[in-house]
Amino acid sequence: MSEDLPLNDLAVYLEYLSRHVPTFALPKPPSGRGKSGDREPLYEEEGTDPLIALRVKAEACQACPLSETRNKVVFGEGSGRTGLMFVGEGPGADEDRTGRPFVGRAGDLLTRMIVAMGLKREDVYIANTVKCRPPGNRVPTPAERAACFPYLREQIRALKPRFMILLGQTAAQALLPDSESISRLRGTECRIVDFPDIRVIPTYHPAYLLRNPEAKKVVWKDLQTVMGWMNLPVDHGDRKE
Repeated sequence: MSEDLPLNDLAVYLEYLSRHVPTFALPKPPSGRGKSGDREPLYEEEGTDPLIALRVKAEACQACPLSETRNKVVFGEGSGRTGLMFVGEGPGADEDRTGRPFVGRAGDLLTRMIVAMGLKREDVYIANTVKCRPPGNRVPTPAERAACFPYLREQIRALKPRFMILLGQTAAQALLPDSESISRLRGTECRIVDFPDIRVIPTYHPAYLLRNPEAKKVVWKDLQTVMGWMNLPVDHGDRKE
């Protein structure tokens, strides 16, 4: 999402960089304009898998204060072979401990969602808006999202997904030029300005579904929409898992 940082957040962020990371090149938040090809990638290694090179940079990243409290960087995992990518909010305690995305209760539900689509977890790529756990599992700040956005952008560039499911409002706000709430956005086909060839659908985060199981039916409809895009067999029956 195109969004100016609040001045107080930006001031804290710049002060942190000047004290702790004097040589860090300040990443630009998504502008919502231009083409992805106009931007320099984070990786420079010739002949190297860009995701491997990018992971190395992410694991050494100190671009925001989350680096001081993390246990492990949760970079992302999976495959781009089906062309489907999921993007969530940020790591929780289980993810911070293991270094893997979506491995707690919400992760178990996401895995069941993927299986219900007729896929396996290893068939898709799973990433988060920020790669380090915000303390107390709070929502990432705009400054933290801006610091981490280049990693997500480069993951998308490297994977070249054709379909993307944005899990929750933080993911939607990070990538879409629309500030609407997730309840208004969900189920609507969207486009990412920098990646216009990707078909995108925002829907509720699995953690929200654990708190509000009645929303599983509407999320299943969203998954069925993506299954149709992917030419996967669609079962129009309701799922109540």
